[in-house]
Amino acid sequence: MHYISTRGQAPALSFEEAVLTGLATDGGLYVPENIPQFSREQIAAWAGLPYNELAFEVIKPFVDGEIEDADLKDIIDRSYQTFRHSAVAPLVQLENNLWVMELFHGPTLAFKDFALQFLGNLFDHLLEKRGQKVVVMGATSGDTGSAAIEGCKRCKNIDIFILHPHNRVSDVQRRQMTSILEPNVHNIALEGNFDDCQNMVKASFADQSFLPEDRQLAAVNSINWARIMAQVVYYFHAALSLGGPHRAVSFSVPTGNFGDIFAGYIAKQMGLPIEQLVIATNANDVLHRCISNNDFSKQPLVHSLSPSMDIMISSNFERLLFDLYNRDGEAIRQLMSDFNNGQASMEETALAKARELFSSYRCDDDRMVEVIAREYDNSDYLLDPHTATGVDAARACRRGTDVPMVCLSTAHPAKFPEAVRKAGYPQDPPLPHHMADLFERKERYTVKDNDLKTIQEFVARNL
Repeated sequence: MHYISTRGQAPALSFEEAVLTGLATDGGLYVPENIPQFSREQIAAWAGLPYNELAFEVIKPFVDGEIEDADLKDIIDRSYQTFRHSAVAPLVQLENNLWVMELFHGPTLAFKDFALQFLGNLFDHLLEKRGQKVVVMGATSGDTGSAAIEGCKRCKNIDIFILHPHNRVSDVQRRQMTSILEPNVHNIALEGNFDDCQNMVKASFADQSFLPEDRQLAAVNSINWARIMAQVVYYFHAALSLGGPHRAVSFSVPTGNFGDIFAGYIAKQMGLPIEQLVIATNANDVLHRCISNNDFSKQPLVHSLSPSMDIMISSNFERLLFDLYNRDGEAIRQLMSDFNNGQASMEETALAKARELFSSYRCDDDRMVEVIAREYDNSDYLLDPHTATGVDAARACRRGTDVPMVCLSTAHPAKFPEAVRKAGYPQDPPLPHHMADLFERKERYTVKDNDLKTIQEFVARNL
């Protein structure tokens, strides 16, 4: 299995090289040269498998023998031992054929744990084998950072630097990152928004001359293919739990950076019978504007009550565009250049393909708060603001009630007490017992100006 860049000018890499490289040298994102295919009979044979065993079956073709089966199984087993529910990703029914899949039972209470517990163990295995050390540099709108730190904090071959937008993540999200005091962990609060953090990381990957000669950057953001690969698994898990592959299943996915729903698209390409994929956005709605009105333009970023989706530059959307444009790297380079200059639109044929694959929806803060309140009143089930966006999108966009619709519940409501209180919940939702002392833990982080040279000097000084 080779991995190629969406912009067509970087060399093809092996799985191991793609994982450790992250962003391609031409600015593109790595994708598999070919998507593995499973027959309906193969998928049906996985019904009833424990989550870790299903993960091995789904992930194995992407690795293509570069890691021994026994080692890959061990990496996967260790990654999901840390989850606090025996089903790993349990399904909860809200109404007839409408379900939420709870993806918040990992160590940091967010869906990012599925990919980043795996990626941390994968990094450790590959780096130990190569006798190599790397610098992990990542940007977070809230959840990726804590999950990445949790996955990498014990890795002796990694120094990790996470940038978050100063005062633009929830207190719980910040403390989950900044209360990890291992010496290889560095939190940077950037005076800017998430897109500024993400641009800083991308610029650093493009020119790594600020690092010592024996170090390179490795990516934990969803630009790293291994993260997408790990997220594909829970689409198979949900579908098999609801009668797949003998019946189709639909999914509604709250998303800002497009990685989580892109994993659903990959699952569909692999043979999973997915009827509908619904893109649920908040007021930062570039994905909805693009699908509904062909408006692929930058707009000012809005600070919302669902901060993990406060993203205007959806990096993983480029991976989809690469397929929509028949894997034409030159066309993607031009399209992304137009977008970076402030205005872009898709060719009509590409837009038509996107609309066949996806529905889209926008849910602002006022509407999201209503959804949380209504669901709690009706069923005593408390949604976090991102999941509420997905539930609202599911109800608005589903084409009928005969196909099960699964909303990805991406975070625990305790991470977002402000939104929950606005919905009328009488108190801050309690943190799980293993995190009950979070607000008593010591914090360590550094506030930095939105300046690339300043950030890169800080990284180099702390290696």
